Amino acid sequence: MTDVNASARLAELKSGCTLEQALALFDDLPTVRSTELTGRWKGAELPTGHPMDGLLTASGWYGKQFDGPEDVHPLLFSADGEVFAVDPRKLPVGVADRLPLGAVDRVRKALPVLRPALRTRKPRARLRDVEYRGKVSAAMVYDHLPIIDNFRRVDEDTLLGAMDQRGAEQPYFFLLYRER
Repeated sequence: MTDVNASARLAELKSGCTLEQALALFDDLPTVRSTELTGRWKGAELPTGHPMDGLLTASGWYGKQFDGPEDVHPLLFSADGEVFAVDPRKLPVGVADRLPLGAVDRVRKALPVLRPALRTRKPRARLRDVEYRGKVSAAMVYDHLPIIDNFRRVDEDTLLGAMDQRGAEQPYFFLLYRER
């Protein structure tokens, strides 16, 4: 699939799509190597009806930072104009899909106060090339959570991610846009 076709298909799905549509796009996209992801990436959600839809946006999630294959900051948040890495173990990731959006929004508003307790300077994930849905592509493996974020290339500066969490019935989809 060419970048133009992939970008056009993604544009049609961005406001919301079915799980089947997201999976079809993901499966059609080309792979990306873990060594190609270096840098900071701004995140966005791709709503598919997943129980977590809306939670990352409401929480103040900013994106991800890949400093190298062994040095990944899987969760960047933004508060008061500052982007900072958060230790995923300090967030209720395991029950995130059961939290009401109002509670998540209150936590986002408290991020400036919570920042010292949540922040980490240490990488909390690694990049590997992993087989997922029949293709070997870059994936981010959390150090302390049963989660693997699998990536496919939409274009040079856009990735479609599928979060594969142990025990989840379906993947959670998100987008990453490379900062330049």
